[in-house]
Parts: sequence; structure tokens; C-alpha cells
Amino acid sequence: MLVTGGAGYIGSHAAKALVKAGHRVVVYDSLVAGHREAAKYGEFVRGDVLDSAVLHSTMKAHAVDAVMHFAAFLDVGESVREPVKYYRNNVCGVINVLEAMASLEIGTCVFSSTCATYGEPTETPITESHSQRPINSYGESKLVAERAFPHYERAYGLHAIALRYFNAAGADPDGELGEDHLPEIHVIPRALDAANGGEGLKVFGDDYPTPDGTCLRDYIHVTDLADAHVRAVEQLARTGRSGAYNLGTGTPQSVKDVIASVERVTGRKVPWTLAPRRPGDPAVLYASADKARAELGWTPVYPLLDDIVRTAWMWRQAHPRGYHG
Repeated sequence: MLVTGGAGYIGSHAAKALVKAGHRVVVYDSLVAGHREAAKYGEFVRGDVLDSAVLHSTMKAHAVDAVMHFAAFLDVGESVREPVKYYRNNVCGVINVLEAMASLEIGTCVFSSTCATYGEPTETPITESHSQRPINSYGESKLVAERAFPHYERAYGLHAIALRYFNAAGADPDGELGEDHLPEIHVIPRALDAANGGEGLKVFGDDYPTPDGTCLRDYIHVTDLADAHVRAVEQLARTGRSGAYNLGTGTPQSVKDVIASVERVTGRKVPWTLAPRRPGDPAVLYASADKARAELGWTPVYPLLDDIVRTAWMWRQAHPRGYHG
């Protein structure tokens, strides 16, 4: 199993889940955003998905027979400001992965996709049949890959499952792995840092058409995401049936709900200030994950926001400087 981006947040948790499930893992990561210290499971190869020669040689040398593709930039706001960065890395990167797979006749791929492919929802909870009209280049770059898969399947017999995450959150309950971005863009670690004496939290907009005016999101524990990836690749190996699945809890939580949860878990106040809306942020995103439950046999083990926050807080306390301290 080649795990591209396997030294990143979700990829590292997936690599651990794969090894625990008995798979042989090769982690492939440029370390532009990932951390060598996070690649605790499997053999590590430093390489960029934009380097097609190294990607191809790594797959060949390690006799790879399946790929999990995580390597991508993921900051929605940045993707609005710098679309060329997202098209170059996220689109060219996945095309290089698929080209190497096709040339080596590797027929199984699990793709890290996103609910950002849906854009502004016309109905909630969002099902997999919802129209896909991204409103930022991050979502568009992921949708390009999803639309490529059926063509690669017809031409090269390459089967793929796209997993559309909602908001990944939390940390490895064993304390080995966690979330370490620079800069940190996700609300739960930012709220935890604010509660711990760091920079105050910025709440981007309180005038959305939601009950408390702040954005509603579906927070899904990173370990539950990792479990879904293992189930997806094993289903592909059994059935060869491509598809797409939402991964979420189906329970929307507002930014103010997150603040309240962090205050309950830490016993500390979260200082926050109001900031303008960020471009490209939909008001409401939450999942119907019924298809994943029915077809992958997947059920979140950590569906409660407080439990998700608690694992993130444990990681933050043990690693106040992320993987570097």
C-alpha cells in the first residue's frame, strides 16, 4: 500500500490503521506540509507527487498494488487567493499518481476527497447524489480527480473510491499522532490554543443563516476517517466496485458549539473576536453517511464533539509545539 501524503495529518492516521489491519505500507511524502516524525508506520520514502519519475520508481521498487492518495493542499481560503498552487499540486499530483498506476497496472486507489466538491448545499444533510458545484479552487481541484476516475477505469481498469470528508478533527486516542499544521487553520486546535493562553480565536462571520449566525460543520474524528479508508481499500480488493462515500457524523455543529465544547473539555475560557467572513465558506455543511454505513459497514466510534475535542486536547497538552516539542 502506497500512502501519498502519509506523513500528514490524516495520512499518518490511515497508515497506522493500515499497518494494524495487516497491510504492508510505504509512506510517500515531500514533507512540505507533513512531518517525518508522523511517519511512524510503514517504510518512509521522501518524494513529491509532482516528481513523476520518483513516484513511478517508488511504486515499482516496492511492488505496490494499491494506493491511498492524500497528498494535497487543503486551505480553502488560500485556494481562493492562490488557485494556481492548488491546481498545480492537487490536480497535477493526482494525474501523476494515476499515470504511474496505469503504467504499472496497479488497479486499486482510495482517494482523499472532500465535501468542498458540493459547494453551497441545496439540501442537507448532503448525500452523495447532491450536485457538485465547488465554490473554491480547493473543491474544484478535488472534483477534477473524481471526474477522471471513470475514464481511467474504462481505459486502464483502475478502480477507485473517493471518500468525501467533512471536517477532520481530533487526534489518535493512543497519543502517538495528532494535528500539526503551520499555520494552523482548523478551528478546534485554534480554539484549544486560545484556551491555553495562545492567540485569541478569530470567528469568521456571525451573520450566516444558521441558528447562532456562525458556520455549521460536521466534525469527524480522524481515527474514524482512517478506519473508513481501510474498509474502502479492502472492499475494492474484494469487489472491484468503484464509488464515492461521504464521511461525517450527520450532526452539524457551529463554531460557537466548538468554543463551548473546548471550554467544557479544558475547563478554560476561549477568548475570541469576530472577523469578516472568509471567501469560499459555505454556511452549512453536514453529511448523510448512510451509504458508507450500509456498504462499507462503517460507523464512527467517536461521534460526540466533546470526545473529538478531548483527544485533540490530550495531543495538544503532550505536544505543545506539535511534533517538534
